[in-house]
Amino acid sequence: MKIRKGKLVAFCLLVVVILGIVATTTLDVWNNITKGLDLQGGFEVLYETEQKNVSMEALKDTAAALNNRINVLGVSEPEITIEGSNRIRVQLAGVKDQNKARKMLGKQARLTFRDPSGKTVLMEGKDLKENGASVGYDELNRPVVTLKLKDPKKFENITRKYLGQQIPIYLDETLLSDPQVQQVISGGEAQISGQKDAKEAQELADLLNAGAIPLKLKEVQSFSVDASLGADSLRDSLVAGLYAIIAIFIFVIGLYRLPGFIAVITLIAYAYLNLLTFMLLDVTLTLPGIAAFILGIGIAVDANIIMGERIRDELRVGRSIAGAVKAGSKRSFLTIFDAHITTIIAAVVLFIFGTSAVKGFSVSLIAGILISFITAVALSRIMMTLLVRSNLLKRPGLFGVREDEISDL
Repeated sequence: MKIRKGKLVAFCLLVVVILGIVATTTLDVWNNITKGLDLQGGFEVLYETEQKNVSMEALKDTAAALNNRINVLGVSEPEITIEGSNRIRVQLAGVKDQNKARKMLGKQARLTFRDPSGKTVLMEGKDLKENGASVGYDELNRPVVTLKLKDPKKFENITRKYLGQQIPIYLDETLLSDPQVQQVISGGEAQISGQKDAKEAQELADLLNAGAIPLKLKEVQSFSVDASLGADSLRDSLVAGLYAIIAIFIFVIGLYRLPGFIAVITLIAYAYLNLLTFMLLDVTLTLPGIAAFILGIGIAVDANIIMGERIRDELRVGRSIAGAVKAGSKRSFLTIFDAHITTIIAAVVLFIFGTSAVKGFSVSLIAGILISFITAVALSRIMMTLLVRSNLLKRPGLFGVREDEISDL
C-alpha cells in the first residue's frame, strides 16, 4: 500500500503544535494559577460566635463583612467558609503581615456618634457612604479621617441640636475623638482626629469602609504557614509528581510502543489543559489539588492502557492493524466511560460532604477526569487514526505484539 504522506504530515504537525504550545506557555499558565495557603504560605484562623443560636443569615453577613476587610488587606482569593452553626474559617494565602490581618479581622469596628453623655447613639457607621472614610490633613498638617455621610440633613440636625457641646465618636467602646460642635455642619462631612500618624489614620479609614462585623467573634484557633515552608512543599510535590510522570512515560512506551508514544503526547496535553483550566476557572491550587492532578494523570494513562490492550487483543486474533485499531477503540470506549463516571460520582460526593481541603481535591479531580476523557479518548483516536490511514503502520511489533502471539485463525 502506498504511504499517504498527508496523514503522516498531519500527525507530525499535531504533535509539534501540542509540544510547542506546552513548551512556550506552560510557565505563564502556572504563574497565573492562584496558589493556596499551603503552597505559598499565609494565615488561617477559625472564629466562633460569642452569641448562641445564631441564624445562618447572620453568619453569611458576618462572612461577607470579613471578606470586605480582607479586600483591604489586598489578599487575592481568600477562602471563607462557614462550619457548623456558629463557626467561620478564614484562610489568607500569601498574606504578608499576619498581625495586621488578625487585628483587621478581629475588630468589630462599630462606629458610633453619641450624645454628650456617651450613652445615646445618634449615628452609626452604617450612616457612612460607601467608601466614605478617607485620610486627610487638618490645618496643622496632622492626619485626620474624613467621613462622608449618607444623609447630610440628619447630621446637620444633630450638629444644630448639640451646638456648643461635645459629640463623642466611638469605635466599639473606645473613644476615638470628642469634638465640640462649633458650628452647624451642612455638607454631610465630619472628621475624626487624634491619630498618631497617617498609617494609623489609614487603618482606621479602612476598617470603617469595610464595615462592622454583625456578630461578635472569638478566635478559637489559628496557625500560619511560612512562605518558605509553602515553597518547600510546592517544590517537593512537583519533584515527586515529575518522577511519577517520567516513570509512567517510560512504562507505557516500553510496553505499548506506538500507542505508548501517543499516550505520552496525550498525557502532556492533558496536564497542560488541566493547568489551563485551573487558571481560567480561577481555582485555588492546594497540595490536595496537586495530589488530585497527579491522580488524574494516572486515570488518564489508565484509559490509554485500556485502549492499547484492546487493540493488542484484536491483533492477536489475527485482525489487520486498521481493523484492530477500529475494533479495539470501540470495545474500550464503554469501559473507559464507566470508569470515568464512577470516579466523578465519588468526587461529587466528596465535594458535597467534604471540608474545604477535600472540596479542593474533588474539584481538581473532576476537572482532571473530564479533560482525561477528552484527551485519552478523542485525541488518542484522532492521532491513531491519522497514523493508520497513512498506511505507515505495517508491523504488529509497533503495538508490542510479537508475531508468535498472533493466531492463525
